[in-house]
Amino acid sequence: MATTNLSYYDKATIPNAKKFRFGIVVSEWNPDITHNLYLGAKEAFIENGVLSENIIKWDVPGSFELIYGCKKMIETQKVDAIIAIGNVIQGETKHFDFVCDGVTQGIKDLNVKYDVPVIFCVLTDNNKQQSLERSGGIHGNKGIESAVAAIKMAALREF
Repeated sequence: MATTNLSYYDKATIPNAKKFRFGIVVSEWNPDITHNLYLGAKEAFIENGVLSENIIKWDVPGSFELIYGCKKMIETQKVDAIIAIGNVIQGETKHFDFVCDGVTQGIKDLNVKYDVPVIFCVLTDNNKQQSLERSGGIHGNKGIESAVAAIKMAALREF
């Protein structure tokens, strides 16, 4: 886990994002965490010139469903990049491992198959406190970092 706040960035190094359209697919599981990640991403998009009408948000039940939600968004919406937002917290069973691996591989597969970058913003933490610290707490907001990555990847598509 990061030990510093990586959510600070130099706006001067971010491409102009006004012309881009972004998707955000958000897991409803652990909504206090995922909603904060969404707010961070949306705020960073707006701060970097993205028009609010060019930010599409879809909700899905859980992190595993992010894959299908992102796939359908790629196929039905004209977006330049998508952020997949979720949160999986370690429990007492192997369910954590299966969900984390499935989501990671699924999002990787979308990036290989489609020409629309899908940014991985799924917190996979050992406990709720770690998730809180990475969704607006002492370690920043990974939603902000994901939006910056999405803008840079949308700009890369133009090459």
